[in-house]
Amino acid sequence: VIPHNTRYKIAITTCSGEETTRIPAWADYCVQAPKGAPTHPAYDSVFWNPPEGKFEFKHELPVTPKSLRIYEAHVGMSSPGQLLGGPDIHTYDLFRTDVLPRIKKLGYNAIQFMAIQEHPYYASFGYHVANLFAPSSRSGNPDDLKRMIDECHAMGISVLLDVVHSHAATNVIDGINEFDGTGSHYFHDGPAGHHAQWDSRIYNYGQWEVIRFLLSNCRWWIEEFKFDGFRFDGITSMLYKHHGIGKCFVNGYGDYFGMETDMDACIYLMLANDLIHSVRPGALTIAEDVSGMPTLGRPVHEGGFGFDYRLAMAAPDMWIKLLKESTDDQWEMGNIVHVLTNRRYKEKVICYTESHDQALVGDKTVAFWLMDKEMYTGMSLLTPANMIVDRGIALHKIIRMVTMALGGEGYLTFMGNEFGHPEWIDFPRVGNGWDYSHARRQWNLADMTHLRYIHLNNFDAAMHGLEEAFSFMHEGSHEYVSLKNEGDKLIVAEKGPLLFIFNFHPSNSYQGYKVGCGRPGKYKIVLDSDWAEFGGHERNDRHSVFFTGDSGADGRPHSLQVYSCSRTVLVLRKVGEQ
Repeated sequence: VIPHNTRYKIAITTCSGEETTRIPAWADYCVQAPKGAPTHPAYDSVFWNPPEGKFEFKHELPVTPKSLRIYEAHVGMSSPGQLLGGPDIHTYDLFRTDVLPRIKKLGYNAIQFMAIQEHPYYASFGYHVANLFAPSSRSGNPDDLKRMIDECHAMGISVLLDVVHSHAATNVIDGINEFDGTGSHYFHDGPAGHHAQWDSRIYNYGQWEVIRFLLSNCRWWIEEFKFDGFRFDGITSMLYKHHGIGKCFVNGYGDYFGMETDMDACIYLMLANDLIHSVRPGALTIAEDVSGMPTLGRPVHEGGFGFDYRLAMAAPDMWIKLLKESTDDQWEMGNIVHVLTNRRYKEKVICYTESHDQALVGDKTVAFWLMDKEMYTGMSLLTPANMIVDRGIALHKIIRMVTMALGGEGYLTFMGNEFGHPEWIDFPRVGNGWDYSHARRQWNLADMTHLRYIHLNNFDAAMHGLEEAFSFMHEGSHEYVSLKNEGDKLIVAEKGPLLFIFNFHPSNSYQGYKVGCGRPGKYKIVLDSDWAEFGGHERNDRHSVFFTGDSGADGRPHSLQVYSCSRTVLVLRKVGEQ
């Protein structure tokens, strides 16, 4: 009998006769070897079998949400950091007690966890996976992860794993690279087995045992840890033999279907989705693809790939481009609407303003693009907001609201960005002296009532409360954009039972502005980004009511007149309807 917590490896004689050791490919717990050990700093596999028994889940699986509101989280860097009394790396237990209640209070109904699969290099953000079946030991043991997931389920929150099947770490001693002494055990041999930009190995999806290995990995995380679904990372690299490198995908269907399409990988993704939805009815799968591959979001029985959602990756690129290259008076309303609504017919999408990609060192978050260094000196409520901060807070809110309203059937944000976290992310590495000080989240900023971060946090919660109350994102929800006025910088849209009026103009407010609507009657305000609790100026009476007139407007059969304030979104609903 192998004792609990025993470190072990398997002995292998390679085809060349070399005798060596490896971590088992199916190892379910791996820990860095202690200093002084022969294998340090590499990882060892550990036999996890607590004498008192493994953790038993107590709570039922959550109901699958009709519209997804995803909080993208990284457990390790959710720590406030040592300067604020936290550890360098947060644990599953601390995330459960300290961060989960925040997410629940904000109103998110799903959490997408990054960096769960074991990855020896912390700065890879969890994307250079070495041990596919093992949860990251930096944040605790397997039971700690199960306990955290069980608490998510107790809160009614679905839990998604950011699974990496598109490539693998090049690690040999503590990974699966060159497992049998050759380069082709799990991967393509030669150049086809290496990703030039990621410095990683590419799976050979045409091998039966590779497919079995990856499919069993999907089932493992569902059955052993009770994950409710997956976000499949970087599948553009899987879909094409060129991995999407240097390709624009603007020349028609020939870009998608041809000799460069990796049909073995396509079939694997179909099999994975079929297995996931069979093993866990109601499971959710999300595809991260920049190419726009058709049918990703259609069922396998229709000939599609079987994903429930695809990420709308053009939206964050649009926002960063607008903030980086133009002033907001140059923004084109038609372009914003086009990018947010331009999606493949009958394929559900998760839209977002920014994810972890925009928060990494070398890039800037939306809040940073808007306010830059003023985020360090101009966020106190003890002094009046300067023009940069006032503009930044106003646009931060309406950019998020228009993305949620028009972007698709789901919404995502990366942790901390909901309140405009003022730092970039920089994991410990050689280039920064292995410094952890920028791999953290300063949650205290959103709690301090004398700082303006609380206003952004309040608005984020209000957006989710609005969607929860009126369910305007779900598939099949009514959507009609009636106005894209380039001169007035206004967008008017009906979404679900709500009427959204976005005013992006830097200075113009419009009294008695006539907007079209689909139904006659009495309307009232259900959300106004100009309310004081959101850092606004209360220019509209929040108890105002609006009555439709006899004439229509903007191609709609009815109309009403509103006071549309500059850089705000006003949301109305018809009285007597939900």
